[in-house]
Amino acid sequence: MFTGIIQAIGNIAGIKDQGGDIRLSINTGKLDLSDVELGDSIAVNGVCLTAVELPGDGFVADVSRETLSLTSLGNLSSGSPVNLEKALTLATRLGGHLVSGHVDGLGVVVSRQEDARSVRFVIEAPAELAKYIVHKGSITVDGTSLTVNGVDGARFELNIVPHTLQETIMGTYQVGSRVNLEVDLVARYLERLLLGDKAAEPGAEGVTRDQLLQAGFLES
Repeated sequence: MFTGIIQAIGNIAGIKDQGGDIRLSINTGKLDLSDVELGDSIAVNGVCLTAVELPGDGFVADVSRETLSLTSLGNLSSGSPVNLEKALTLATRLGGHLVSGHVDGLGVVVSRQEDARSVRFVIEAPAELAKYIVHKGSITVDGTSLTVNGVDGARFELNIVPHTLQETIMGTYQVGSRVNLEVDLVARYLERLLLGDKAAEPGAEGVTRDQLLQAGFLES
């Protein structure tokens, strides 16, 4: 688990093709690795990866075909900057929100607008994720815990302050940038709970209007 508070910006030191999947070598910059051991988890652009080598100035991780197909990691090249966060401990301040490091889908930056010292982004999420994104709710973008400032269909707006622009890779985003999205865990669990006993039935997925009515969330 992670908090969505980026601890350092690293960069891709090397990419090795492993016959369908890849092995990433990541230079971790200012990220303190003194307490990291082989097998520990580190989030890279919001993707939970396992450290399989610790060469001293960073770590090495294997990325499966599944992960490459569902995230933007396959678009990285040597030198690409990446957001980094070590897995949380029981002593970690939860400054963001609970983040699993399991990407739900890829979003696309559709607009970037300067607003005084901040930058406003509009990102379009996959249609199937729109129901989990709410005004003033939490969302993770490339591993960064953020507050949704507005929602219009599958598009949502973010207001990014100078500190976040400097301490994450969001300052590099341009129109067309593809970003990893993870929706709030609470929304996913709530949807599953509302299915009730139907959750045990094969193919059960999603909440219907009738179920929301029965649960008292809507008025007939």
